[in-house]
Amino acid sequence: MKKYLGTILRISITVIGLALAFGSIDFREVIDKFATAQWEWLLLAFMLINLSLVLRAYRWHLLLQGLGVRNVKFSRLVELYFAGNFFNAFLPSGFGGDVVRVVEVAQEVPTDVATGTVFLDRFTGLLILFVMGLLALPFRPGGFPDAWAMGIAVVCVLGLVGGGVLLDGRLIRLLGGWLPGPLNPHGETPVAKFLNAVQGCGWRAIGGALGVSVLFAFILVSWWTATTYAMGYPVSFAYNFLVVPIFAVALLVPTFGGIGVPEALAGPLYAAAGMDAPTAVAVALAVNILLRLSGLLGVPVYMWTMIRKKRVAEQRAMSNER
Repeated sequence: MKKYLGTILRISITVIGLALAFGSIDFREVIDKFATAQWEWLLLAFMLINLSLVLRAYRWHLLLQGLGVRNVKFSRLVELYFAGNFFNAFLPSGFGGDVVRVVEVAQEVPTDVATGTVFLDRFTGLLILFVMGLLALPFRPGGFPDAWAMGIAVVCVLGLVGGGVLLDGRLIRLLGGWLPGPLNPHGETPVAKFLNAVQGCGWRAIGGALGVSVLFAFILVSWWTATTYAMGYPVSFAYNFLVVPIFAVALLVPTFGGIGVPEALAGPLYAAAGMDAPTAVAVALAVNILLRLSGLLGVPVYMWTMIRKKRVAEQRAMSNER
């Protein structure tokens, strides 16, 4: 039963979020928004989502370069990002794609390097969103629930503090010496190797990754802005710059496929911009659908990588037989 608790929790939060989102609106109104959507804006949002995958692959590339890894091509990282995006989009947890990326790139670099850089790639993006979330909260719409604001503020502060502790590493090594076996941050334990990989990237590479994360944040805001235009109620980039980081940080709440929390938040967040609740929910749903469609692009990419690996393995086997 315990192994299903996580899934049950995610499904429960998703159901509660959707109940809050649709409890006071007519679902048919949301459908009508999709029927009259301006598809050119949705196409733009879709293209921005996929552009962000290439950008984030470059962020990962910078971190691997910081560790001196030269044998993994940037094009390979782009492939893995698209493949990982599929698993992120369709697995209950949003981190399934990260596991795929670790497993795949660990065939070319040490496992601790793969794990450390994938983690740091994800974490540098979160750090920028934590900063943006804290900056946005004082300017949140008037109808935004105080309880949500407090929860987001706590997550952002804890995330930034935890990030500083992790990147510095000294406090973890100082206080973690009592931990048993593989959890000990000293020696050749898995945790020690992971910390060495994270901190071994160097501040130059980490700074570059943070810079890329800032650019990614602007692209993230842009595809939400484009989606509001698509739904017939254009909201300015400046306003979305305030609310989208809150959406992004709130997605850390465990849900089933990222569904539920954005839809529940959309009404309060966009109300101050004059947007009605059905349109706000339609915007959140449209973004979620576009993310899932982007994930589907990872299917042929992942299949191609599997076919190519099989061919390489067969060629090596034939060479060995000769």
